[in-house]
Amino acid sequence: MKFVDEAYIEISAGDGGAGCVSFRHEKYKEFGGPNGGDGGRGGHVFAVADSNLNTLVDFRFSRRHDAKRGQHGMGSDMFGAAGEDITLKMPVGTIISDSETGEVLFELLTHGDVITIAKGGDGGFGNMRFKSAINRAPRQKTPGWPGDKRSLKLELKVLADVGLLGMPNAGKSTLISAVSNARPRIADYPFTTLHPNLGVVRVGPEQSFVVADLPGLIEGASDGAGLGHLFLRHLKRTRLLLHVVDMAPFDEGVDTVAQAKAIVNELKKYDAELYEKPRWLVLNKLDMIPLEERAALVKDFVKRFKFKGPVFEISGLTREGCEPLIKTIYQHVNAQQLAEQAPVVVDPRFPSTAE
Repeated sequence: MKFVDEAYIEISAGDGGAGCVSFRHEKYKEFGGPNGGDGGRGGHVFAVADSNLNTLVDFRFSRRHDAKRGQHGMGSDMFGAAGEDITLKMPVGTIISDSETGEVLFELLTHGDVITIAKGGDGGFGNMRFKSAINRAPRQKTPGWPGDKRSLKLELKVLADVGLLGMPNAGKSTLISAVSNARPRIADYPFTTLHPNLGVVRVGPEQSFVVADLPGLIEGASDGAGLGHLFLRHLKRTRLLLHVVDMAPFDEGVDTVAQAKAIVNELKKYDAELYEKPRWLVLNKLDMIPLEERAALVKDFVKRFKFKGPVFEISGLTREGCEPLIKTIYQHVNAQQLAEQAPVVVDPRFPSTAE
């Protein structure tokens, strides 16, 4: 399926039904009085997070979504029925914002989350509401209130613990297929990956994390060059970035250090917060380098790159070095998850005002 991570939609909640003016007419009963009922509420528009979806492609072909209006009030004290609600299923990780102002309105972060993105209008009052001691036969009624109408932008940011970044053909797809259940397209030419791929890495019983493979970055990506800039947003929710470097490029004249520095510069230019995320260096395709030359090559690269974080030497093709990498990643991700779940200590001098 084509990966679509952005869409624009128009939604309209239902208008409320109008109130009714009616009087009771029964044989042998004088002064029946008003019995016009209220109008029904207009239908709401809901959004629900569904983990079975992974794109917004459906909203590219169905942009307008209108809920039903409420039924008008009727005589004999009968209120109008509420309009039928509509529910829009969206992938987990969808951000809903106002397409005109850019203001973020809602985020769907957990499977089953339900939010009201447009509220239906209330129904109008029938004349029975206006009866009083001095107004025994009211003929007043009110129309229904209009429902919310919105122009929305939907933006999908994949929810992954670990994000892979690097130049095209660095071996990211091979790596994710080696360590997870993802099966991305792999070929011997750059830009094989055209959309993000998610994979679940199983470390042990009830021990796993999610990794995202993104299209390769090139110099100038932050200004729109290549494909990677379209998907850098997906890295914002990751806990860890793995900078995958091809240590055996097909073109012998390629300076791998210059390429790696270009990736880091593009990351910094795109988003300073993303640049500050924990980032580990993964030196890939070492199986293509003679064993006696590896240590010197790796030492020279790290020295010239001036990298001070964790460095892992692997081969995504042969899985050499992959097991220590995924175990260390799991320990890091699990520690962050536990830190996020730590209970908040409340100072008794400043009691919480939360309801």
